[in-house]
Amino acid sequence: MPCSAITLSLATICAVVSVALLAIAFGTDNWQYIKVDRIDIEKSLSRSDITPQEFENSGFYRTRTKGLFRICYPETKPKGADLYLSPVETYCENIDYHIFNEDSDTSQFTEDEMVRLHMARSMIALFIVSFFFVFVAFWTGVAGCWRRSPGNIASTAILMLLACLFSAGGMGLWHGVEYYEEEKLKTEPWKASWDKLLSDNTGVVYDWSYFIAWIGVGWTLISALLFSGASVCLRSERERDDAKNMAYLMPVYSQKPQYPSYGYGYPGPYHYGSQYGPYNY
Repeated sequence: MPCSAITLSLATICAVVSVALLAIAFGTDNWQYIKVDRIDIEKSLSRSDITPQEFENSGFYRTRTKGLFRICYPETKPKGADLYLSPVETYCENIDYHIFNEDSDTSQFTEDEMVRLHMARSMIALFIVSFFFVFVAFWTGVAGCWRRSPGNIASTAILMLLACLFSAGGMGLWHGVEYYEEEKLKTEPWKASWDKLLSDNTGVVYDWSYFIAWIGVGWTLISALLFSGASVCLRSERERDDAKNMAYLMPVYSQKPQYPSYGYGYPGPYHYGSQYGPYNY
């Protein structure tokens, strides 16, 4: 089996796996798992500034998962939050990016809050652009496999590499948003403004959607490298086929045998009669 067929098959499988993983991570709400020990907090409510009403109504005192678009409450739901039932039967609330909400006002945001907001918007945009590159790569890949064109396959490799870079950039911005929310922002509702009792009884870990996203980025890079290798294989196979065809197309000329003159005889041209005309005697 030629190397182009093997590498193309592997590249296609890797591309499908990478897109599936990135799409799952993009649409699910398990990037962070925030575990809140409500029992210990409730025992110490009298010694803190947390009111019983706030403890029951605020989502900060509930175990929750956080994604790119939603915050969901898999165990108990806060009473004061406007929640809806997600497709996986979990009560969730949307993360506000202040884009299509006419009632949102960002004029009172601090400089750090605006930096965090712009990074969060750019993060979503980078993921969407990476999916666009994958969509275009699908058509160039189909055309390249159909025509066995090294140029089309090379274009597919470049598009998959761009998809990898943009999705990796989105992951980097996600970490930037996380840093700002946990370290830089000192106002509510960010972590630095939480009561000490809440901070001591809250644990934040990365969840399975986060790991799937990074794995998807890695598979995208592998797919780009395999498509590049397939392009090289196709080009070398085409050159070998062209060389074989040229060998069959080379013209073969018959050569007349050469006879020796043995040192006698006169060189031509030969004529009948004399070239000086008739002799007169």
